[in-house]
Amino acid sequence: MAEQNAPRDLPQHRRNILDTLEIDTRLLGMIGAFVVICIVFDVWTGGRFLTPRNIFNLTIQTVSVAIMATGMVFVIVTRHIDLSVGALLATCSAFMGMTMTNWLPNMLGVELGASIIAPVAILVGVIVGTAIGAFHGWLIGYLTIPAFIVTLGGLFVWRNVAWHLSSGQTLGPLDPNFLKLGGISGTLGASASWILGILATGFALYMLWNARRSKLAHGFPIKPVWAEMTIGGIVAATILGFVWILNSYEVPTRKLARDFREAGMEMPEGYTEVYGVPYSVLILIVVALVMTIIAQRTRLGRYIFATGGNPEAAQLSGIDTKLLTVKIFAIVGFLCAISAVVASARLTYHTNDIGTLDELRVIAAAVIGGTALSGGFGTIYGAILGALIMQSLQSGMAMVGVEAPYQNIVVGVVLVFAVYVDILYRKRTGD
Repeated sequence: MAEQNAPRDLPQHRRNILDTLEIDTRLLGMIGAFVVICIVFDVWTGGRFLTPRNIFNLTIQTVSVAIMATGMVFVIVTRHIDLSVGALLATCSAFMGMTMTNWLPNMLGVELGASIIAPVAILVGVIVGTAIGAFHGWLIGYLTIPAFIVTLGGLFVWRNVAWHLSSGQTLGPLDPNFLKLGGISGTLGASASWILGILATGFALYMLWNARRSKLAHGFPIKPVWAEMTIGGIVAATILGFVWILNSYEVPTRKLARDFREAGMEMPEGYTEVYGVPYSVLILIVVALVMTIIAQRTRLGRYIFATGGNPEAAQLSGIDTKLLTVKIFAIVGFLCAISAVVASARLTYHTNDIGTLDELRVIAAAVIGGTALSGGFGTIYGAILGALIMQSLQSGMAMVGVEAPYQNIVVGVVLVFAVYVDILYRKRTGD
């Protein structure tokens, strides 16, 4: 009886503090790599890399690839590949651009700035992206054409469909309300950003507490209280620190003065504003939460990882792997449309080269983030962190004057090295 009533903390045979905290060493390695990259480039650029302005720009530049990378995790986990995401982004962007600049104004006579334009354009892009993604999934799942071939063909087809829609021209200006979803013009501001940070911190701490309570209820081992508090403190500091950095980026005085003049007002002496959290980052947070819930808490997520682990066993157990493939690629198509919103809004127009090479950046982000090319394993947060590492490398090299071809060489080397490290890790851990 004494043994049954003993505290159900973790056994005392833990080897070190990382084991006690139950921190994923793969995740810790990625965070360490990101920190090293930031420190190196900050020193190299004379302190310009870690300024609030550059971190703000880094976040909005990462969002588009990170959104698609969350979907690429599901694709690679099920032992497929998607080479068409960049071209599909371009097609969705072209459809949305034509809707805003041509179709709606000509058919309904509405002008840019009307409340109906941005929602209708986004809806058109989402429908197109999801339909094309589902079509790819049907070709792969039901006609058994290899995903590599289907999506390689899609890369050529959809890139040129986008060119045909726009007649090879740049589409713009886009709707002002639409532009807020991707660029510097759309941010929460200081107060709303702090409110978001506090709510996000509270939610994260609640999830940690709820996970501990669930383990207790089912008799599973739990971490010591100090370990839970340490993890909670790190999470809270990360979220609130990120908000603090973004709230430290002030709107230039000249822009404020221009805005006041356009409004027919005089700017008060000493008046300042900050940008805060961009709407595009908020979109990424929502996507990450939804995709994580799908991966960890739904039947679809369980089917995805079961199929990736052993496709034959999954099919024999009753999982409709053909329909599952359609669903996965439809999700990727939907996310490509959302990424198209962010990318074209950040650029303020649609152009023919939008999304060029994004398919390789997305795959690299997922792989660097720990998604196994052999299938069966991958995380949403890992893919987002992989996208952030990729963008940090490219932004840092651009700031120190490294030319684009050499930037791509470095990214390619990092990708190969990341896969090699992952192989060594799996051999060591037996995964």
